[in-house]
Amino acid sequence: MTPNEEPKEEEEEQEEEEIEESEEIEESSETEEEEQESEEEEQESELSRLKFHYRGHTLEELKRMSMDQFIQLLSARARRSLKRGLPPRQKKLLERLRRAYRAKKRGKDLITRTHVRDMLIFPEMVGLKIGVYNGNSYHVVEIKPDMIGHYLGEFALTRKRVSHGSPGIGATRSSKYVPLK
Repeated sequence: MTPNEEPKEEEEEQEEEEIEESEEIEESSETEEEEQESEEEEQESELSRLKFHYRGHTLEELKRMSMDQFIQLLSARARRSLKRGLPPRQKKLLERLRRAYRAKKRGKDLITRTHVRDMLIFPEMVGLKIGVYNGNSYHVVEIKPDMIGHYLGEFALTRKRVSHGSPGIGATRSSKYVPLK
């Protein structure tokens, strides 16, 4: 080998190394892009998993469904009662709720008061405020997506929790007894 050939070989080796490094950089950037894409897909799947679903359908899909299609998703008892048709008082409430929904779109927040506790909650009711009568007063219930398929009466309890106090005046001798422990 002559002294002139050695630098040429070294230059060729350096060029080959540079080419390999640039290929590695391109491969690493491609793998980084693939990793970012996979992370984004994971985030999207996680978000879709966290969205509200009722029997495999999102809220938007439920709102677009016809009443017959939605009825097929309900439990047997609710499905049977709806197949018989809505009673007049439930039809009247549904019309009032649709008016309240249109008013909500215009910016008014109305509370619809009702005695109809056996009304099923439909997807179109989500976001409305309904005052449900519990036998004494109207309990305001804000309809959330998780309530779909339940009855209004389930969210306005008719009985209060009892908290007994100490025995009052006129109590018998046995009821006045309070143990020391």
